Amino acid sequence: MSYFMSEKKVRVRFAPSPTGALHIGGVRTALYNFLFARRHGGRLILRIEDTDSRRFVPGAEEYILESFKWLGITFDEGVSFGGDHGPYRQSERRDIYTTYVQALLDNGKAYIAFDTPEELEAKRNETANFQYDASTRMQMRNSLTLPAEEVNRLIAEGKQYVVRFKIDAGEDIHVGDLVRGDVVVNSSVLDDKVLFKSVDGLPTYHLANIVDDHLMEITHVIRGEEWLPSAPLHVLLYRALGWEDTMPAFAHLPLLLKPDGNGKLSKRDGDRLGFPVFPLQWKDPQTGEASSGYRESGYLPEAVLNFLALLGWNPGHDREIMSMDEMIESFDLARCSKSGAKFDYAKGIWFNHQYIQAKPDGEIAGMFLRILEEEGVTAAPDKVITVVGLTKERVDFVKELWDAARFFFVAPTAYDEKTVKKRWKEDSAKHMLELADVLDGIPGFTSGEQESAVMDWIAAEGYGAGGILNAFRLALVGEAKGPHLFDISWVLGKDETLARIKRAVETLR
Repeated sequence: MSYFMSEKKVRVRFAPSPTGALHIGGVRTALYNFLFARRHGGRLILRIEDTDSRRFVPGAEEYILESFKWLGITFDEGVSFGGDHGPYRQSERRDIYTTYVQALLDNGKAYIAFDTPEELEAKRNETANFQYDASTRMQMRNSLTLPAEEVNRLIAEGKQYVVRFKIDAGEDIHVGDLVRGDVVVNSSVLDDKVLFKSVDGLPTYHLANIVDDHLMEITHVIRGEEWLPSAPLHVLLYRALGWEDTMPAFAHLPLLLKPDGNGKLSKRDGDRLGFPVFPLQWKDPQTGEASSGYRESGYLPEAVLNFLALLGWNPGHDREIMSMDEMIESFDLARCSKSGAKFDYAKGIWFNHQYIQAKPDGEIAGMFLRILEEEGVTAAPDKVITVVGLTKERVDFVKELWDAARFFFVAPTAYDEKTVKKRWKEDSAKHMLELADVLDGIPGFTSGEQESAVMDWIAAEGYGAGGILNAFRLALVGEAKGPHLFDISWVLGKDETLARIKRAVETLR
């Protein structure tokens, strides 16, 4: 059996359940499927696995679609995208699954079980580590132990039942995994999983997953490590349905781990350490609890994808900043790690900083203009672009530009006390008035012209440059921060620069 069916056109799928917000680990899984599909000229399918009606959360499906739209992960088929293998929502495929449930029953590969939840709980209390399997099934109420007439009567009476997969004990099951190699599990450790429930007429994940992957011609199943324990069961189901020759290749990705300590990354870790674990902000429709998202926190989608791609995958070189095309060209499942990847959220911030620096000033200015509008500031686009170019290297998020650059748009009305104490000396008022005269006499007022004239004046008067320039910055900014001093005065213009000097002298004299 080939676990890498190169003779077939690659078809992969991402299949989330609409049970809440999309976890960032799911985003990484979708990204790896996307990279793999594009690398091999294949197709990526979005399937919604909503067979568990009890866990369905209104708005979750829309949230998933909006998340991928923001991230820029595109699908070729699936829910909201169409295609020839639909429906792509499992709740709409009920009749399809029923056919294969009956086929398993007819072939003796599955059986009907009538055990009530109370009976199962009693059995668990009676037998330590109870498992419904080859060693215990004959002690239970099912179609293997009950006469056929009674089975038919119970069904006719509307008694609720489940269909269980019949697993023979003592067989070594081999799962060929593109990340982990040959994984061997003995069937004796597997229980007879429930495949179908009469209460809602829907299959469980295990059967629906296999049927859909087969009918949608999925060639590779790339999913999280948490699904690895179910892989042997899926291998057996493929055999039982006679589909062994079309079984997809498996690839189980490493877990995303807590930034500190051990264990899988959770929402609580994000709440505790102050970083998002969801792509978009999510508000729980039942509790009303709001959880932060990467979009609302100010991350660029390209930075998020670049950051996630390198959590568990080695591209084979030392470059960290990679375009989507570069990631596609380099992507190889064989380079995925078997061990979990620590979620270094500080590295995610670093990636965002790098992408902000790489973007054109005009594009960042477009984002910053919306923040200025929220602050009640109207500014010419050309000025905003200039300010962004002078200050963006100091920020990790576009929203931080307001704090880093507000003095370009709003004159200080107060002056930082510590800076005043340190930078405003007894003769600073006199010096600033002299500086104002020098600046007023500069015709062009470019940054270079100002710097040349002011430094010549300082030298001619025998003043200390530090004392003059520090007081000048305090007058313009209100504190000791900002880019090159004469770039600030150039952007402010002569009139505003002189007005701020005058105000500082009057306030601080």
